[in-house]
Amino acid sequence: MTTQTLPQTVTVTTAAAAPKTDRLTGYTLSAFRVVVAFLFLCHGLQGFGAFGGIDGAGTGVEFGSWPGFYASVIETVTAILVGAGVFTRIAALLASGTMAYAYFVMHQELALLPLQNMGEPAALYSWIFLLIAVLGPGSLTVAALRRRRR
Repeated sequence: MTTQTLPQTVTVTTAAAAPKTDRLTGYTLSAFRVVVAFLFLCHGLQGFGAFGGIDGAGTGVEFGSWPGFYASVIETVTAILVGAGVFTRIAALLASGTMAYAYFVMHQELALLPLQNMGEPAALYSWIFLLIAVLGPGSLTVAALRRRRR
């Protein structure tokens, strides 16, 4: 019986490399969050008649109607909060749930697959906001700016 000794591999991380990677990740996540929030804000404002409205002719959902009006309010408010990086995780979780509800209640009854039931944006937004809720807002936020000033 022979015994073989394998050489050990040593990994060295320099002090300069780790913070640079963390900083880049924080900036990238912040940029992702802002872009998604802007697009979601546009989506929410469509419910109020902006950007062609819900029918392309500027029609908004009726005031107080369920679920369209309340969905538009939630989408608009959560988009502003997520975009600014204020209460990001809570707002992103609420936006994710809103889009999951939209997919399963409004789109799923039309057809099984997102491409068939026009629920692809709702499904994508739901997963994107869940990711933001889990990973956090990144390094560039209004909340971080306020903490630095104190």
